Amino acid sequence: MTGSWSQAGARGRGPGRTVVRRLERLGDLGARPEDTHDERLRQGTLIFSSLLITAISTIWVTTYLAYGDPVSAAIPGFYQVVTVIGLVILARTRRFATFRTTQLLAFLVLPALLQVSLGGFVASSAMILWAVFTPLAALALLGIRRSVPWLVAFFVELAALALLDSRLAQSPTGLPPGFEVTFLVLNIAGVMVSSYVMLGYFVEQRERVHRDLEIERERSERLLLNVLPEPIAERLKAAPGVIAEHYDAVSVLFADIAGFTERSAVMAAADVVRLLDQVFSAFDRIADAEGVEKIKTIGDAYMLVGGLPNPRPDHLAAVARTALALRDEVARIAALPGQDWLAVRIGIDTGPVVAGVIGRRKFIYDLWGDTVNTASRMESHGQPGQIQITGRVAAALGPDFAVRPRGTIEVKGKGPMQTFFLDRLEHPPASQQSP
Repeated sequence: MTGSWSQAGARGRGPGRTVVRRLERLGDLGARPEDTHDERLRQGTLIFSSLLITAISTIWVTTYLAYGDPVSAAIPGFYQVVTVIGLVILARTRRFATFRTTQLLAFLVLPALLQVSLGGFVASSAMILWAVFTPLAALALLGIRRSVPWLVAFFVELAALALLDSRLAQSPTGLPPGFEVTFLVLNIAGVMVSSYVMLGYFVEQRERVHRDLEIERERSERLLLNVLPEPIAERLKAAPGVIAEHYDAVSVLFADIAGFTERSAVMAAADVVRLLDQVFSAFDRIADAEGVEKIKTIGDAYMLVGGLPNPRPDHLAAVARTALALRDEVARIAALPGQDWLAVRIGIDTGPVVAGVIGRRKFIYDLWGDTVNTASRMESHGQPGQIQITGRVAAALGPDFAVRPRGTIEVKGKGPMQTFFLDRLEHPPASQQSP
């Protein structure tokens, strides 16, 4: 049953889905605006079960009336009346707790009364079986702790009926003997069907809620990984608190679209966002391909790092290859109609940094230290279409990359610095070489 309903729900059509939609409407009968989906589920489950038992009670009412036992017929008839009145009151007052308690008491007491009126276990075909529904319904509706008193009450009632059975059996009802077996089968089957349908619907709905929660969890997971590197996100989920690490050797890259602030002043807002999304989405793909970590974007600036949170010995080469690919990607976009003004400035430095998560709301993973500041200065003091690097970057890159001196420039906050331009990759890795 659960599987068929799930499949029908996934397709959005079919009889199973129709049944589920109708059952869901039952949960809205007495629901309040502040009720959660789980609370509506519990309400709908009990209402549906009550209506099902009300329908089954018609068999007892008509049978007992037909064989001249109005007292026994009045008991299931009374349940039908109580249920209908309870649903009307529930729809008007939205007090589900009252309806729930009334139904649980009816499930518990009325089968016992009917068994007494019929003359005990044998003559009533073990009508007390219907009272089993009480602790089961309480468990589904109230949880384990709050359902225990209902379970205890059921066993107390069962013990009392067992003690009275010999006396009750002395005056059994006048139903034909063959009805005892027939009604025993009907009672067992009725209790089983009612319990199975109630719990089956409850389980199916809980599974659907679980699927919805899994979808939301995966969506939240993706959003978290868009903010934090995966190892940092896992650590933060496992043990919330301060996350701060010192790294002896990483490579930091800043990229900025030259003249973008002035250009954006004359562009439509949608065009500004569309262009930045196109550029930075391409940057993200390149960073992922090289295995370097995007840190953040600030306006039209883009920051990434190689060598953290998982250290790697080739962090500088990876960042250098990334820088060349970023520059080529911007040149490709600039070749499109109307984008000839587009150019990027890139700066790189390598060295130690401190990295960590800051903030409690809208937190970010960020880097601090002289390496970060110097990489930022390399970008801001660079030239459009060029990748400016420090002397220590140029010395560490080695012969695999072609660099050329720019000379000594005055760098804000740093004074005179000898800088270089990274031009190209002299010896591509084997994976990038043509066959």
